Amino acid sequence: MTSSSQGPVEVMIVAVPETAGSALYGMLDVLLAAGNIWQTLVGDGCGQKTLFRVRIVSHTDEPFTCGNGIPVTPYCSVADNPAAGILILPELWLNPQEDISGRYPELMEWLRWMYHQGSTLYSACSGAVMLAETGLLDGCEATSHWGYQDLFRKRYPKVRFRPEPNLVFADAEGRIVSAGGTTSWHDLAIHIIARHASPGEALRIAKVYLLKWHGEGQLPYATLVRRTPHADAVVRTCEQRLAGHFRDSDAIRQVIELADIPQRTLKRRFKAATGVTLIDYLQNLRIEEAKRLLESGQLPVDEISLQSGYEDASFFRRLFKRRTGLTPSQYRRMFQPVSAALREQATLIN
Repeated sequence: MTSSSQGPVEVMIVAVPETAGSALYGMLDVLLAAGNIWQTLVGDGCGQKTLFRVRIVSHTDEPFTCGNGIPVTPYCSVADNPAAGILILPELWLNPQEDISGRYPELMEWLRWMYHQGSTLYSACSGAVMLAETGLLDGCEATSHWGYQDLFRKRYPKVRFRPEPNLVFADAEGRIVSAGGTTSWHDLAIHIIARHASPGEALRIAKVYLLKWHGEGQLPYATLVRRTPHADAVVRTCEQRLAGHFRDSDAIRQVIELADIPQRTLKRRFKAATGVTLIDYLQNLRIEEAKRLLESGQLPVDEISLQSGYEDASFFRRLFKRRTGLTPSQYRRMFQPVSAALREQATLIN
């Protein structure tokens, strides 16, 4: 489905009170600008063309406010049964422990119906949670912000969640596409324009809006250690011990002795409570420390390996690449300038 002489591509962006206004209106603005903003800026006004007709659809046709009190006036509600070739589910302001099951049943039914009528569904960031709630992702791969990995594991176990990529295609036809982190709507907008208009127009829009294609995926941005709420006091004690002693070569032995329960039982309970194995939790703590050192200084990688708890620098490099998608040197080049700039700004302000 592409824009042609027959007219612009019909797009509906789904909005509910939990929707993030920045993603909603950012996507709306960028898609509406496709075909005309570059042409205006370079003085080629005669080449202007409306490539996408974009409207907001909701569970209601009454005005409401979405995340942070941003006003939304829907074009129509799902009860009007609007037609569109593209449906977009932008980011939601949603706690990773929050359950949205039972919300907006008419909207969920409409999304399922539209998919079966041939529409293409796109989600950005936590919009994939709404998509998962429809059941259309069952048995399929999908991504969302890395912070929702545990939510998908617990609430939507039939979805094969992938926290690494910036875009994931759930099916061979590409009729369900999910995008990763908070600003993944940038990647999604570029993809939609390239696919449904032209790659050249997508590149022009990226230049105008300074949109970056996150080809490196989400791994470099993800924190590997997340405090997952659980009620296992023994596991919580072990987490606290590891947080303070992850550099120790005998860190695992320390927590096993501290837990004072059979080792196999501890490992089973630890995985059930945190979603990761005991050894993976330790490795994640060490890699997070290495990331901090790479961001903030010029220590040699071998020294960072030692300070993070690894005597074998070769093993450290391989593990770091596996967990972050980048080598230590690549990670430093990517994030140290950002860290330095922020420190400089803080100094100037103070």
